[in-house]
Amino acid sequence: MSFFWGNYRQWFVVTTFFFFFATAVLAELTIASPFTDHGVLQRDQTVPVWGTADAGVAITVKFAGQSHRVKADGKGKWKVTLTPMPANSRGQSLKVKGPRGEMIEVKDLLIGEVWICSGQSNMKMEINRAPKVEALVPQIKNVRSFEVKRTVAFAEQNRLEGKWVEEPPNSAVACSFAFYLEDLGEVPVGIILASWGSSSLEAWMPRSLTEVSPHFKTMMEEFDADTETRERIEAILQKKSWGNQDDIFLRRQSNILYNAMIHPLIPYACRGVVWYQGERNTQSMNGMVEQPWYGRHSGMLKYGETLQHWMRCYRERWQQEEFHFLVVMLPGYYKAVRTGPREGAAHPASHSWAWMRESQLKALELPDTGVVNTIDLGDVKNIHPKDKLPIGYRLALLAADDVLGKEIASRGPQLDKVVRREGSLVVTWKNGNGLKTTDGKAPSEFWITDESKKWFRAEAKIEAERVVLSSKQVKAPLYVRYAFVGKPEVNLVNGAELPAYPFRTDSFVP
Repeated sequence: MSFFWGNYRQWFVVTTFFFFFATAVLAELTIASPFTDHGVLQRDQTVPVWGTADAGVAITVKFAGQSHRVKADGKGKWKVTLTPMPANSRGQSLKVKGPRGEMIEVKDLLIGEVWICSGQSNMKMEINRAPKVEALVPQIKNVRSFEVKRTVAFAEQNRLEGKWVEEPPNSAVACSFAFYLEDLGEVPVGIILASWGSSSLEAWMPRSLTEVSPHFKTMMEEFDADTETRERIEAILQKKSWGNQDDIFLRRQSNILYNAMIHPLIPYACRGVVWYQGERNTQSMNGMVEQPWYGRHSGMLKYGETLQHWMRCYRERWQQEEFHFLVVMLPGYYKAVRTGPREGAAHPASHSWAWMRESQLKALELPDTGVVNTIDLGDVKNIHPKDKLPIGYRLALLAADDVLGKEIASRGPQLDKVVRREGSLVVTWKNGNGLKTTDGKAPSEFWITDESKKWFRAEAKIEAERVVLSSKQVKAPLYVRYAFVGKPEVNLVNGAELPAYPFRTDSFVP
């Protein structure tokens, strides 16, 4: 019997060893999901390349004359960092080799400018809905795109679905941005499109931001306690296809879009994010309303602070201090907000998108940011206007100026200071060279007031690239608002034909 058990133990040990050895041999070598054929890698930056393998095995990564060797860590994760490379429009292969001869080859990779384009429906809006952008498509070259599959997850994911294609992104804004950026920079452009209609800023926020954003902390506590919502989400995810109501329900949640659609991209090397979002957060001034259920978010007044938290967080997660953000200001539109005065689309006392634009401009308080001024665009009744071409062009100007080092005019006039004179106010500008109006008439959309808070349209005239304001109804004006309405009709531009940014100098709390 002892002989039998001794041989059995020996047999068990040997077969167990071979079982685990065979399992190890069959373990799959992987590369992160943003790396597919026809992709674009970021130029002039270190480029992380990562994936999974058996713990402790050696991985070799080769690309563009570089060779890097690393061992997978105890969790089976590996990462190498390619040294910065110049732009290259000739496709090259990236090869990842495992210890037993396994090989992953990612073919036809270009090196150029890579941007993530994210947001809600106006970022998602397809090319065929913007005729002027659609007309550009036959001229586009060296622009590639990766569209992230729209889905959600309760926890931060390591992988996502999507692939690079040798086509521009099917987003009117992202497409026109890429077209003009490629033209201005003479460099390949790669766009990663991660957008979903009617999503809030909070939908794209990682859970860690509950530590600095009180309203988001409340939102996530409510979400965690809402068993019915979580069960409905789980049921939708198990379906082979979603109905429209399923789609709407998912995209209006918080955090879970980030988990599935952004987190798996980190730390893919890119210049930064083009962000066209905000419409969802305009349902109220102070946010966190009870009805509708999807009105639980920052609102317009808290949006600017929340946006800054979000930007800092992305920079930390990408471990890139100069991770750039280009924010698209919400264009002209008017729908009365239930929380306050309803003086109409053309009055500065109304609770309109003017307040959201002011919050969006708070992005400029952080370095390496830009805000595209769209105050001359939009449609008073259509939340999805077709004039996306100038948005893409202005985005490209900002990117070319701030990132590519092109010395070009990229911003319209911005408030410098307001000086009080007897019976008038004098506005001076930054970026105001060649200040003029597009129609040769007096500048429009200036309103002034005193401590009464009663706003009157100002008589405005340009004097030596300054704007002088006065009104018979306001004898001693103190404050000015410019284009601070839902849908202004503006005509003030600089010599580069770029519109003046909206502003207000009062601190009245709505």
